[in-house]
Amino acid sequence: MTISNSHSKLTSLNEWLFYLESIHSKEIDMGLERISKVASRLAISLDKSKVITVAGTNGKGTTCAFIEHALLAQGHSVAVYSSPHIEKFNERLRINAKLITDEPLIDAFNKIEQARAEISLTYYEFTTLAALIICQQIAPEFVILEVGLGGRLDATNIIDSDVAVITSIDLDHQAFLGNDRSSIGKEKAGIVRANKPVIIGEPAMPTDVLEFCEKQKAISVVREQDFFITNNIDNHWTWQYKLQQLKALPLPFIPQDNVATALTTLTVLGFELEHSKVSDWILNIKVEGRTEIISEQPLIVVDVAHNPHAARYLAKFVQKQNVQRVFAVTAMLADKDIKSTLQTMLTCVDHWYVGSLDVPRGASGQIMSKALKDLGKDCNSFDNITDAYRMALDNANNNDMILVFGSFFTVAKIKQSLF
Repeated sequence: MTISNSHSKLTSLNEWLFYLESIHSKEIDMGLERISKVASRLAISLDKSKVITVAGTNGKGTTCAFIEHALLAQGHSVAVYSSPHIEKFNERLRINAKLITDEPLIDAFNKIEQARAEISLTYYEFTTLAALIICQQIAPEFVILEVGLGGRLDATNIIDSDVAVITSIDLDHQAFLGNDRSSIGKEKAGIVRANKPVIIGEPAMPTDVLEFCEKQKAISVVREQDFFITNNIDNHWTWQYKLQQLKALPLPFIPQDNVATALTTLTVLGFELEHSKVSDWILNIKVEGRTEIISEQPLIVVDVAHNPHAARYLAKFVQKQNVQRVFAVTAMLADKDIKSTLQTMLTCVDHWYVGSLDVPRGASGQIMSKALKDLGKDCNSFDNITDAYRMALDNANNNDMILVFGSFFTVAKIKQSLF
């Protein structure tokens, strides 16, 4: 498609996004060759900012959010690029905690379209380049890049970070990253750089992943070796990095592991952490779509958990809630480990409501119900997740919980139906 027939006629962000979905043959097409060529033509550089790149199976978004909040609270300018979004595309780029407006995105898309010429880019590559262009123009003190998939071949990895973070390693995206934690870990560790720190928040990182980081001459800061969490019996906890300690911290609304990883990252960046400030950050950080409470009676919680690792954390959260019954409303992508994810939730769910997810990789309600049947559970199956949610809402009372989980797309569908 020539430029004159494409970008010159696009005047709105929605038109651009629709166009970007059509210009590459694959939704996921990993590799840095295409995007690197276009980035070179655009002379993209983030040299004026300190870059933090965050990879991991789960916990990337909450770790980024905590670091962002802490930096902003100390008066620094911060840009955060993340994906996917829940309700609005603009969520993918925040500048000083505010969503980017349409105009800078449209301007960046025009620049990329002109520069790419014969090179085909995926939707994600195109949008990553747009975020990098805007960050280059604004030049905030800190840019936080959340890796989309893996690390080594993710589009964000065309940028050399000042600090790399690996939050967790577990099985997900095996078709792209490998079939075991070691293989997946090494793919995610592809974001490390020689003589630069890497914060490893995974408490049981495979040894060969640590050895990979050492071979890359990265400066590894490792959970259970360099920094630690100690839980106290009074619902407080202690974070320790080398000789530094913060005792009697309040329990966070986001995963404690990710708070500890973020605190360590901030320390490695050179910040001195004060107990009162850290406690305030912990109590004020909630992240959309992560054990997000929508209603109190009945208790309605939405969570983007979409793999067994995330489901284990979610199950612990559910078990702590003082509710009579739990009604689970779920839909997932077909390429996820649906059966294992649902199996993790069996002990804390009383009633199941499943629906088809109307996106290209979405699983049907029939696939979801079969997975539960194989696990010995009955469910109510619907053509769409919205109907599943409405039926759960009709059947729950004020002492129950309605838990919506399974995908960013699932949470987005339900939140759109609420407001």
